[in-house]
Amino acid sequence: MTQIPESVPGLAQFIKAQATRRAVLGGAGAVGIAAFLAACGTSAGTKTGSAAGATVTDLSATDKTLIVSNWPLYIDVDSKNQSDHPTIDAFTAKTGIKVTYTEDVSDNNVFFGKIRNQLAAGQPIGRDLIVMTDWMAARLIRLGWVEKVDHANTPNVEANLAAALKSPPWDPNRDYSAPWQSGFSLIAYNEHVTTPVKDIDELFTRPDLKGKVTLLTEMRDTVGLVLLSMGKDPANFTDADFNAAMAKIQAAVDSGQVRKFTGNEYAPDLAKGNIAACIAWSGDVVQLQFADPKINYTIPDAGVTLWSDNMLIPNKASHKANAEAWMNYYYDPAVAAQVAAYVNYICPVEGAKAEAAKIDPALASNQLIFPSAATLAKSHIFMGLDAATESKYQDAFSKVSGG
Repeated sequence: MTQIPESVPGLAQFIKAQATRRAVLGGAGAVGIAAFLAACGTSAGTKTGSAAGATVTDLSATDKTLIVSNWPLYIDVDSKNQSDHPTIDAFTAKTGIKVTYTEDVSDNNVFFGKIRNQLAAGQPIGRDLIVMTDWMAARLIRLGWVEKVDHANTPNVEANLAAALKSPPWDPNRDYSAPWQSGFSLIAYNEHVTTPVKDIDELFTRPDLKGKVTLLTEMRDTVGLVLLSMGKDPANFTDADFNAAMAKIQAAVDSGQVRKFTGNEYAPDLAKGNIAACIAWSGDVVQLQFADPKINYTIPDAGVTLWSDNMLIPNKASHKANAEAWMNYYYDPAVAAQVAAYVNYICPVEGAKAEAAKIDPALASNQLIFPSAATLAKSHIFMGLDAATESKYQDAFSKVSGG
C-alpha cells in the first residue's frame, strides 16, 4: 500500500472512512421518493411550513452558543488532536460563541427523517445550522422549513460567494442557503489500465472499457452528465430529454459496458485498476491523486455537473444570528482556505485561492479545488424538481441502476 504523506490533508481520513457525504446519496432510490414523501405526510408540491410558523425568539444576543450538524470529515482537523478543529476554536475566540459541532449527517434522507416531524409541527429540532445537499436543501426550502438569512449579518457571503454558485434555480437569490463546499461530477480513469477517456460517449461505448465502467447511484450526477453529452442543459430540460438520457444509460447497461452503479466505493476499485473508468466526484479524485498521480480525470467539452452541500438555518432555531455569524466567518477567505486544505472539495469562497497559495501552492493551482473561470464555465447545476417530478425521475433511474 502506498505510504500516505503526513503533509497531505484529508487522504488518510478518506481511506479510513469511505462512507462520506457523497457515498450514501444514492440511498433515496432504493426506497423510492414517492413512498418516502408519503411517509412524511407530504404531498407533491405542498408547502407545509411558513415564515410565520418559524417565528421564535432569537437568544443569540444573550446566549453565545451554536449547534451545528454537518457531514463527517468536512472540516479542518488538528493533526495531533483529531477531535480538535482549529477554525472552530478561532471562531469561538473571535465571537465568544461556543459551538457544539456534530458530524451526524450521514445521509440526506435519513437526516430528513430525523427532523421532519418536528419541522412539520413547527417545533425546534435542537440545531441552529444544518448542511444539506442541493436537492434536499431545495426540498426544505420548498416546504418552508428553513429561515431566511439576514444578509446584513453575512457580508462576507454577499461579497465572496463564487459567481457560479450565486443563483441556483432552487434558491436564486441565496435567501435561505450558502454553500459549505462544492464539487464536480466528472469522468475519472486509471492510466495504469486505460488511455484517457474524453467523454461520456467513449465511456459508454469504447470496447476496451467494456465491463470496466461504473456510474453513480446519485441520479442528478449521472443523468446530468448524460444530458450534457446529448447537448441538453441539466438546469432546463424536458421529460423527453430525461427519457432519452435513461435510454442511453440503459443501452450502456444492457451492452455490458457498465459493471455497476456505486456510491464512492468506486474509489478503491479505481485505484486498484479493478475498474478502468467511471463517473466520479472531484473530491475523491483529488484525494486519490495524492497517492497515485495516474488516477486522472476529464472535464468533457460538453461540461460537468456542479453540486453543493449548503448551510441552512432550520425553523425555530433559537440562535439564528449566531448561525449567521458562523456563515459569515467561514466566508472569510483565509478561513475558507484552511478548510479547503483539509477537505479537498471545491471552495465556494472567492479570495480563498490566494490564501491557499500561502498554505500550499499546489493546493491553490488544483482545478478541482480552485477551478478557473474557464473550468467553471463548463459546469452546470441540476434544475430544481418539484416533489412529483423528483419521485418520477428517481423511480425511473432506480429501475435502470438497480437501486
